Amino acid sequence: MKTIQIIPVVHRNENRLLVKFGYDSKFISLIKKVEGATFSATHKSWHIANNPENLKELFRLYKDVAAVDTTAVFGKSSKLQVTSSKSVGNPQSAVSSEKKKTGEMGDDVNGRKGDCITAINKIAGKKEGKLFFMQGEKSSVVSIDIIDEKKIILRFPLARAHVAKMKTLPYCYWHKEEKHWSFPYTPNIKSEIENYFKQFGFEIECNFKKSKTKELKEKKSYSNDRKIPDEYFEMLKIKRYSSNTINTYKKAFGDFINYFQSKELDKITERDIRNYLLYLIEKRKVSASFQNQIINAIKFYYEKVLKLDKLPYIYIDRPFKDKILPTVLSEEEVQRIINCIDNLKHKTIILTIYSAGLRISELINLKVSDIDSGRKAVIIKGAKGKKDRNSLLSEKLLLYLRKYYKEYKPKKWLFEGQLGEQYSDSSIYNILYSACKKAGINKKVSVHTLRHSFATHLLERGTDLRYIQELLGHSSSKTTEIYTHITRKGMEQIKSPLDNLEI
Repeated sequence: MKTIQIIPVVHRNENRLLVKFGYDSKFISLIKKVEGATFSATHKSWHIANNPENLKELFRLYKDVAAVDTTAVFGKSSKLQVTSSKSVGNPQSAVSSEKKKTGEMGDDVNGRKGDCITAINKIAGKKEGKLFFMQGEKSSVVSIDIIDEKKIILRFPLARAHVAKMKTLPYCYWHKEEKHWSFPYTPNIKSEIENYFKQFGFEIECNFKKSKTKELKEKKSYSNDRKIPDEYFEMLKIKRYSSNTINTYKKAFGDFINYFQSKELDKITERDIRNYLLYLIEKRKVSASFQNQIINAIKFYYEKVLKLDKLPYIYIDRPFKDKILPTVLSEEEVQRIINCIDNLKHKTIILTIYSAGLRISELINLKVSDIDSGRKAVIIKGAKGKKDRNSLLSEKLLLYLRKYYKEYKPKKWLFEGQLGEQYSDSSIYNILYSACKKAGINKKVSVHTLRHSFATHLLERGTDLRYIQELLGHSSSKTTEIYTHITRKGMEQIKSPLDNLEI
């Protein structure tokens, strides 16, 4: 016989019962008979109001076709399977078998409407001597530590219902040795955890912490006297790599060849390269990103410049990158930042980045001719990956751009320095830093945070992920999908296509 699992959850600040089961058209038709039954795209399950009447109704509806697993609700109680034909037409008889096992449930279930957790606690209390959910106990504390505003460390009294709920959150991970759960930090995840545990009367202790002092990094003991071969730069230019990529490769490959100052480059073995990478990781504590840049620079020289495609250099392992969700500003925070900027040029720069979701390099390379007011588009040429694309031109941004153009009269670049040169990225960093300070924004904000916020706010307002991918210029949809883990707003309003079928 199939099983249906019932899990208490908090949905839009309401206590609900999540009803989980594998796809079954008969089960779906039955759950629709419960008043207020709604399908959640987030949990991929149906959910109903959390009250004793609905719990009894579930037993009545599924008594002949499934076993109702209330482990998450009752604690250690076993699956309830009601099969007596005498219970048909009598909702109260659906829980009569549980009465025999656990004692009288009292008026909370049989006569009075209310939160079914109260009744469940009475059952669990009589059966096991204590309340399963421990409502109102001051000693029941849920600890939430937010580390560097990047990671959530969560500790709570063990209960299967709570564990089941935590597993529904993105990127959850149980640390067996430390005995705690961890999640990437976002205000939405923090809020969902707090709202869930508050319904059971837990005391929430939330602390923002800084990570422990990092291990001391060893400074490199060699100079940068060794010159990078001219052929290396020539091949980078022939391949039409961007100036940013060329500078990155120059820094990474320069470090590599100076580590082997007394050894010819064609004499360096794969083992030598691995020893160098271990030195970077163990002694200099470089990031996974820089390690990848080093590998790319090394492979480019041996495979593209020297054409040694069949040597084992191509098998250098790459590190796994940490799954860290980007920092995102709320719409209210973006508005506060913008309102704190008085200078017209500075404000227009920040408005343009946020309005079109631009990278800082894309903003700097915009020309006056790239603003297409007729089509309401910002044209981005030669962006990352040598790709052109169009992004949004806001009506409000267009008004600011016209004011800016009349006052500053840029000639070539949309935003120019004092001598007509391209605007510097450091100046843009300073504009945003000053505005965040005035606005009282304590998050670690970069110019790229505005781009992340642009994508997240579009998603929250119902924009299709494929359009967001096009606006951002992402080659893969997987890159864009990270924003679905940042926001959960509006997901519950999506209606399953199954609801349109007559079944």
